[in-house]
Amino acid sequence: MSASLRVGIDVGGTNTDAVVLDDDDRVLATAKRPTSPDVTEGLRAALDAVLAGLPDPSLVTRVMLGTTHATNAILERRALGRVAVLRLGAPATTSVPPLSEWPDDLRDTVAAGTAIVRGGYFVDGSEIAPLDEDAVRRFVAGTPADAVAVTGVFSPASADQENRVAEIIRAEVGDVPVSLSHEIGSLGLLERENAAVLNAALYGVARDVTAALREALEARGLEVETYFAQNDGTLMAVGYAARYPVLTIGSGPANSLRGAAYLSGVADAIVADVGGTSTDLGVLVGGFPRESAAAVEIGGVATNFRMPDILSIALGGGTIVGAEPRSVGYRIGAEALVFGGSTPTMTDAAVAAGRGVVGTHPVPGEWRDRLERAVRAADEAVADAVDRVALGRSRSGRADRPLVAVGGGAFLLAERVPGAREVIRPEHAEVANAVGAAIALASGRIETIIPAAGGGSARTRLIDNAKEEAAARAVAAGADPESVQIVELSEIPLSYLPEPAVRLHVKAAGPLARLAG
Repeated sequence: MSASLRVGIDVGGTNTDAVVLDDDDRVLATAKRPTSPDVTEGLRAALDAVLAGLPDPSLVTRVMLGTTHATNAILERRALGRVAVLRLGAPATTSVPPLSEWPDDLRDTVAAGTAIVRGGYFVDGSEIAPLDEDAVRRFVAGTPADAVAVTGVFSPASADQENRVAEIIRAEVGDVPVSLSHEIGSLGLLERENAAVLNAALYGVARDVTAALREALEARGLEVETYFAQNDGTLMAVGYAARYPVLTIGSGPANSLRGAAYLSGVADAIVADVGGTSTDLGVLVGGFPRESAAAVEIGGVATNFRMPDILSIALGGGTIVGAEPRSVGYRIGAEALVFGGSTPTMTDAAVAAGRGVVGTHPVPGEWRDRLERAVRAADEAVADAVDRVALGRSRSGRADRPLVAVGGGAFLLAERVPGAREVIRPEHAEVANAVGAAIALASGRIETIIPAAGGGSARTRLIDNAKEEAAARAVAAGADPESVQIVELSEIPLSYLPEPAVRLHVKAAGPLARLAG
């Protein structure tokens, strides 16, 4: 057995999955346990189950966690901190106040107070107005809050004012957490502001889940390094996650896509992750999730940080046949027909269709016609979703990508799916999300605005600076400084500007730094 092991854990809506991998990325143990209502108990049960399969659990040196804690907190409006929301943008942006498009209940839960003070930049990095430092001091001193979110107009072009505000806050109120928008979102003032505020509201959630994970590991005698999965399929160290907890949102689908790529050996494919409640479809490009080009809405709030391009349909192993899109969720082991329950689910339908052997009871004969119709409807829904996520067929009319089926409910899918060249079912597909967490790299990214081509050495220096900053963020997330590489660099022209400019996006990634000793 390898000298060191690592554990990947992914908390889903129905099940919590765990795997153990060695230094050669071989899967040594797997476990799947129901996700508990409080999430944490299910995590502990999965961890116990996977450690029980090891001769020597003390060989575990790293644990990687993909969790729904942050997503659930936003959706359920619970455990969120109170945030002082500060925008640097007067007089340019006063017509649209901060959080004006938020759902009322979420705004009431999160907002401790809002203010727009003089400041901000034009797209070329010149000031709209000097920063009103006195107004900043008055606002933070008079607005008690758990955290502060600071958003400046075009701060990706110049972050000087946001950074100065952070200094003022530390001087005025001490160690209160500060969320700076240029470190989280991209261009688009309102969406970037929303992401920064959600990030600030989640600091307490991140602290609690980190403490729960640490306690669970200590109770089992494990002294390990811990990492959190983030929404682009890469990892971040605990300290980094504590600063940017909003980046854990969307980590589940990203983990599944990365795990599917590793387990199948296919770098370019459609992936269908069939869980207990839904089927998430995404596209692998070069082994990484294709990212969404549209604004991502979370709990009714539009944001613009990078997320996997995922299409979700209401089809899972626990989906109730004949009901409005609804699932029995983690109760499937008691309620499905094949487990002796009285609720017809898609698991029962797949078993009746001969697609899998699950459960302890045969499917009652009186249900078979109804379940057969449900299977036909599900197949049509999957085919339509595959066509949509693949952005249509190729010009030749052929389906040119394979479909990798993963997740605990992958047996629901037919052997052939219209729109896919073939259906691949890799070994350990049922825990692909946990595998994706365990194999992930650490990454960092930056988005800024630079002059368009023709800027000469000054433009080249700006690009080099962006590369260095992205690499530094990857190292801060846990990457080995010697192995970090620039894996993505894109320039998108910006229109209607007096001087030609482009939006520069740089992503760096690398394997985790080696453990000392």
